[in-house]
Amino acid sequence: MSEFRLFDNGADLTMLLIPGWATDHRVFNSLSLPMNYLMPVKFSPFDFEKHLLEAMSRNSLDKISILGWSMGGFMAFDFLSKHKEMVDGVTFISVRERYEKEEIDKTRGRINKNRAAFLYKFYTDCFSKDERDKLSWFKKNLMRIYLKDMSVETLFEGLDYLSTIRITPEALDRVKVKFIHGEVDRIAPIKEARRLKERLPEAEFIAIKKAGHMPFLADGFKNVFNYDRTL
Repeated sequence: MSEFRLFDNGADLTMLLIPGWATDHRVFNSLSLPMNYLMPVKFSPFDFEKHLLEAMSRNSLDKISILGWSMGGFMAFDFLSKHKEMVDGVTFISVRERYEKEEIDKTRGRINKNRAAFLYKFYTDCFSKDERDKLSWFKKNLMRIYLKDMSVETLFEGLDYLSTIRITPEALDRVKVKFIHGEVDRIAPIKEARRLKERLPEAEFIAIKKAGHMPFLADGFKNVFNYDRTL
């Protein structure tokens, strides 16, 4: 079941932050953007839309902008494709068009074989060789928690969702779109995001040098994310 919380930072603008697979809202703990945050403190991709609509109504939010990272990008697309009138704009971080069945099935097998070992490698692979300080922060603050909390059931639920969803640029017509991607992303190669951008000529594309799958942890990300200019 999804549960949302509004973090009021005294800003005029509110952004929905959607985390990726095998993480939760705490992955955004170091993010500092000049806006209020609406975040799923608990979430399931399959009831996300229903509870998000309830949270928006409860907090008197007629419109929001969305930042979706990795699987969260697919969820952002899923929501706005059905509720375009409720979305000011969307930022896709580290997304690709889709995940293929073969890749998802291999991931299931590796989780079944050794969940903790697979997750440790997955989290490590989210960082480039130039992001040792970011990996160190992640290990100190989140990795131990995630290795304990991310159950097989939760991981498989996310994979089930990823097997059903595809980002189709045509559905983003007349939506203000920004792509942000790490240049050396090993989880979702940047070339796949560039292909999406090519089909959306009005969208903005920002590549973060030396960054991996979590470019929102990069130094200066707040400056790269210029809300007023893009959304």
